Amino acid sequence: MSEERYPQDLTVTAEHFANSGWKAAIGGVERKRYSTMRSALSSAAQQAMSADKIAEGKVLWLLADAASMMLKPECRNAPFTPYYQMSGKHSALPEDFSAADIEFFAQIAGQVDDARLRGRLADLAWIRSQPRDPKHALMAIDAYRELNLDTKTWIKDGGKCWERAIRLALTLGAGSRGRIAEMRDAILKAFHSATTDDVHLALWLSDLLNEQQLVQESDFRPIGEHLETLAKAFESSGDLHCCRGYFERASRWFEKAGDAAKSAEMTAAFAEGWARHAQASVGNSDHAAAIFYEKAIQAYRTIPRAERGPHQANERIGELRGHLNKASEKSLGEMNVISGEIDISKIIKQAQDAVRGKKATDALGAFANLYRADPKAIRASAIEYIRKYPLSNLMPATVLSPDGRVIAKRPGMNDEGAIWAGMIEHYNREIDVAVTGQILPALEILMQEHRLQENDFAHLCMQSPIVPIDRERLWAKALYAGYDHDFVTAIHLLCPQMEHMVRQRLKAAGAQTTTLSQDGIETENGLGTLIEMPEVENILGPNLTFEIKALFCSPFGPNLRNEVAHGLLSLDNCRSVYSVYAWWLGICLVFDTSVRCAQSQCQPI
Repeated sequence: MSEERYPQDLTVTAEHFANSGWKAAIGGVERKRYSTMRSALSSAAQQAMSADKIAEGKVLWLLADAASMMLKPECRNAPFTPYYQMSGKHSALPEDFSAADIEFFAQIAGQVDDARLRGRLADLAWIRSQPRDPKHALMAIDAYRELNLDTKTWIKDGGKCWERAIRLALTLGAGSRGRIAEMRDAILKAFHSATTDDVHLALWLSDLLNEQQLVQESDFRPIGEHLETLAKAFESSGDLHCCRGYFERASRWFEKAGDAAKSAEMTAAFAEGWARHAQASVGNSDHAAAIFYEKAIQAYRTIPRAERGPHQANERIGELRGHLNKASEKSLGEMNVISGEIDISKIIKQAQDAVRGKKATDALGAFANLYRADPKAIRASAIEYIRKYPLSNLMPATVLSPDGRVIAKRPGMNDEGAIWAGMIEHYNREIDVAVTGQILPALEILMQEHRLQENDFAHLCMQSPIVPIDRERLWAKALYAGYDHDFVTAIHLLCPQMEHMVRQRLKAAGAQTTTLSQDGIETENGLGTLIEMPEVENILGPNLTFEIKALFCSPFGPNLRNEVAHGLLSLDNCRSVYSVYAWWLGICLVFDTSVRCAQSQCQPI
């Protein structure tokens, strides 16, 4: 990091800091946030070096590197990640700073009057100093909570800074209880003062209070009531997107308060928000209308049976299903087929060019359309191979696990078992090419040009009918983990959620997804059993059914569901092309539907 820009053994002092011009560099920055501070400090560092002010230049480079890191407040011990990483290289991490650099940050942090930068420097001193000094954590907490609790500040790193402050205070325990109480009171005051002019602020604040468990039971109902008030105000103004979010959060808080009837009322209002959005989309985009109708149906189904009567939920579900069927039929004319020949020698460049230079939504859409498995073509190829090379399939074959167990046997001759085994083999080769030649190269460009956050994926998941209601955050965490190259986390989150998705869609269609034992015990069937049910192809379609079966359930393939469920995946296998592909398939499922919501006046990522 430093050797390319300044002498590695150069020692800088508080005097160099005072003479560096750091305040002037960031003072004129518009829309101030960490990323804009990094750019301003980097430019100032380059100018200082050109003027032969080496020590001052190093100061500015250190500050730029400190500001460059992305904050992940949910990770208490490793809250900072590089803003870019590709081809084995990455921008600054806390570990990249020397002990002298950290000591320098600790010395100057108190002299910095910009709350964002002071918090960042004190936080780095807290993380890296040995032994840790609580005064650095307390300074970071106090700096972070100086940031205003308003919409403009929240989206410019303020929300993450406040969450980091809370988590730091919880880490310190008794030594910061007073600060925790003060932060809770400040958040509650800002929450109850929020109006429709603040758009999503009350939602964000209520989520922060809930996730960090900062409020007492006596606060639950007042929070729900204020969310309901804002939801109705947005509804009156015709803002269907905002009113849905507020009704949905209000339902959660009333449920926490123990008021099942009021929670059901809010859920019904949430569902009707989707229904009105669907009705408004009919004729303009019938595919989007179908998506919205399905979300409305899903919402109604979450109402407990005991509370459905007052809202005529069952009758309303029947009506909405009729509208859904009509919209789905009309939407067929909107589908476009994308085809073309790809020169394998240019596959990497084509994949990268497909996502390069586009805005985030378009780039993610191109990323989700890099490859499509064609089961009919794969089956035809498998049959053709058996026909051309009959001797290779004459004798039965066994499939061994990495630890030497026989986990599958391929029948001999040209029967369905041999064809299926051949299809999986062909599919695995396609996955290998797709991941190494398209998905990973394109992901590098996507990460280089866009700084997507978990909330961006959460927004997509909330708009997608493929994601069951109340599982949006789990899907978002899985998708964001893969985007961040953490495929270990991604595959372990995604596999059970993929199974849950299949089960919920089968249940919604009236299929029996459980098995009743002779003792009268009812157990849920696993994904391998569910995917073999005759209703699956009608619900998921033949292509997705094949991919889930081949990728997650077949012992001839990666068998990811079984491998994850039984803890059989090694670290390397978690990062294999199959795990990467499974994550990418999740992106495709979510984006394929939610993008149409973004194009239908929903909030874009």
